[in-house]
Amino acid sequence: MDLEFTKQDQVFREAVQAWLQESLTGEFAVLKGRGGPGDEHALFAERLAWEQKMGAEGWKCLGWPESAGGRDLPLSQQMIFNEEYVRAGGPGQLGHIGETLLGPTLIHFGDDDQRQRFLPNIVGVKELWCQGYSEPNAGSDLANVQTTAELDGDEWVINGQKVWTSGAQWSQWCFVICRTDREAARKHAGLSYLLVPMDQEGVDVRPIRQMSGEAEFNEVFFDNARTSAANVVGGVNNGWRVAMGTLAFERGASTLGQQAQFERELNEITDIARRNGRIDDPGIRARLADAWMGLKIMRLSALRTLASADEAALPPAALTTKIYWANWHRDLGKLAMDVLGLDSEIADSRDELTQLQRLFLFVRSDTIYAGSNQIQRNIIAERALGLPR
Repeated sequence: MDLEFTKQDQVFREAVQAWLQESLTGEFAVLKGRGGPGDEHALFAERLAWEQKMGAEGWKCLGWPESAGGRDLPLSQQMIFNEEYVRAGGPGQLGHIGETLLGPTLIHFGDDDQRQRFLPNIVGVKELWCQGYSEPNAGSDLANVQTTAELDGDEWVINGQKVWTSGAQWSQWCFVICRTDREAARKHAGLSYLLVPMDQEGVDVRPIRQMSGEAEFNEVFFDNARTSAANVVGGVNNGWRVAMGTLAFERGASTLGQQAQFERELNEITDIARRNGRIDDPGIRARLADAWMGLKIMRLSALRTLASADEAALPPAALTTKIYWANWHRDLGKLAMDVLGLDSEIADSRDELTQLQRLFLFVRSDTIYAGSNQIQRNIIAERALGLPR
């Protein structure tokens, strides 16, 4: 694994820094540092306008092939952009599910008509996407999905319920795992991957209120909702393979941006510890050092994984990624509160928590969503180590 950046990479880094410095000003200056975990509802209209500016000026979907509307940049430059974006205070992106999950899935598994229809609006951030995987009885066990889709002429008719659907209240489309063959001998063999419009009768989005007071997650109910027969990706009853491909793309270059955000949070906590004297506490100082070392390990592991990843397949080491960063981030939230001490109990106002308070509350979900820690351990045991179920 080569950790050195080339001269071309450095020129690109300087171009990214210059564009962000010039662009995150004026009407967009208020967005700096907003829209991250626990703050997803902040400044929605302004963030959407910002992302549309990014798309118009060629700063979205950087790793996509040029034929799909991207810039086909090498992995090193995708990493640079994600890191510099966070360091400049770039806001949380509303279109990330379309850009990092659905888009690469269509590029890899979709047909020409699907790519022509959907990819330009992801690049331009004209349509937002959400992910319809989890159900009340199929959280981390996608093979147990019960939402059904039946073909009625030239349309699929969808019935069922999805849960923990991030951003459903803002999305125009959802990619939904449905059961299209109820008689399949193996449960995962009867699933299909459908693209479903959200703005229609038969789709009901209900917010799930979190302890932070916000409702990033939603329940989505499908009651005879419809989508075109052409909106099945990768073929009927081949949804399991496509869904696994989508999950592989989730561990892409954007993970380096996530780690840059973690670094910014850790630096803020360390600065507070210096100001209020908590850094003189040997226990706090040791935990700050452990967090710093853990973040460095996380970065090196991610670089190793990305360097060895195939297009839509994860190397075994990638299976440890989620449980590692989720535990690290949960512990960082606790460390933040301990560094703040009594100040951690005081909100900015009656209705507004501080950034670190929101962080602490939100990270309680990190070890649950996208596969709980228990499920992650099973995945590592069975798929990486070859142990029996």
